[in-house]
Amino acid sequence: MKAVLIVLDSVGIGEAPDAAKYGDAGSATLQHIAETVGGLELPLLERLGLGNIPTLHPSIPPIPGIPPAKQPLASFGAMEERSKGKDTITGHWEICGFETNPGFHNFPMELPSFPADLLEAFEKETGRPVIGNKAASGIAIIEELGEEHMRTGAWIAYTSADSVVQLAAHNDVIPLDELYRGCDIARRLCNPLKVGRVIARPFKGAPGAFERTEDRRDYAYTPDEPLINERLFDAGVPVYAVGKIEDILAHRGITESIHSANTEDSQKVIEQFMRREGDGFIFANFIDFDMLYGHRRDPEGYAAALRQTDQWLEGFLPMLANNDVLILTADHGNDPTFTGTDHTREHVPLLVYQPGCPGESLGIRQGFYDVAQSLATVFKIEPIPRGETFL
Repeated sequence: MKAVLIVLDSVGIGEAPDAAKYGDAGSATLQHIAETVGGLELPLLERLGLGNIPTLHPSIPPIPGIPPAKQPLASFGAMEERSKGKDTITGHWEICGFETNPGFHNFPMELPSFPADLLEAFEKETGRPVIGNKAASGIAIIEELGEEHMRTGAWIAYTSADSVVQLAAHNDVIPLDELYRGCDIARRLCNPLKVGRVIARPFKGAPGAFERTEDRRDYAYTPDEPLINERLFDAGVPVYAVGKIEDILAHRGITESIHSANTEDSQKVIEQFMRREGDGFIFANFIDFDMLYGHRRDPEGYAAALRQTDQWLEGFLPMLANNDVLILTADHGNDPTFTGTDHTREHVPLLVYQPGCPGESLGIRQGFYDVAQSLATVFKIEPIPRGETFL
């Protein structure tokens, strides 16, 4: 038996009950994308029951172009996050069974963002100065400071509304191995502050034509208790990580990982792992929705990426055997029509497909960790400390 968990990175489905506390009242990633492009056409997701989810709660609006299915192929629901935050690590960890409360440390958005003693220690250990030191969009800060970086060899360090330190470097100025070593140093120095992630952001090109490469790496804070992947791994279940999952899980509790850099490559890797003999847990993140279209506020590109995934799913479902299960969900929202360029605090969709099993309502789940509890149930290991199973 194989369980496939796919996180559709940032595909939110309507403001969470506490969205106003995060400045996100009125956000609705899927619905606003659909409105912008004149209605979404996602025939496979529609048949699975994506359009049935808005019937479960008045704060989840209908999705233009995706009506409820009369007999959905998958069980459908939505999940409300219990952890404090709306970042990648917080969302994925809660999906894996861990509640982050209190949340991670966030840096000030204004200059200077980082504490002087943190920068001093980082500069001393790496032998390079730091420029930036503020909250910024990744593309914008490279355009602003890329030329100075190439002239001086200084790190471009910046943050965002998430708990994150991002280090950008041109491949011709700071080689990848040095960038990764710098991120290792920053990760260690940030641990006492409980910073969620340090991210390597390599780029290439000339001033006026810089572009980021696909060699990004995430360096996550280590969770305080074992996540569902570690529990499964310890129980002898093979755990296969796809995309940036290995970074999010701090490289723990993984049998094999393939660090695909985009969604289409991740889809091919999932198929590769599905062909393995025996049981297994396949955990994947589809990064393009968030990285390429949510943060860059591109609803048309986001819609095209959704259509591509819908078409891929059409061909993937026949690979599932009768005792397999596919779980589709998200880690947060990132409404590309909303103000700013940050994540949005939203409900996330939940679609659970088991070949031959009729779809039913899973309701509104109180905590993303219901996914982890369900995986514990289906693989017959000890229950995790929180959550209720839907399998």
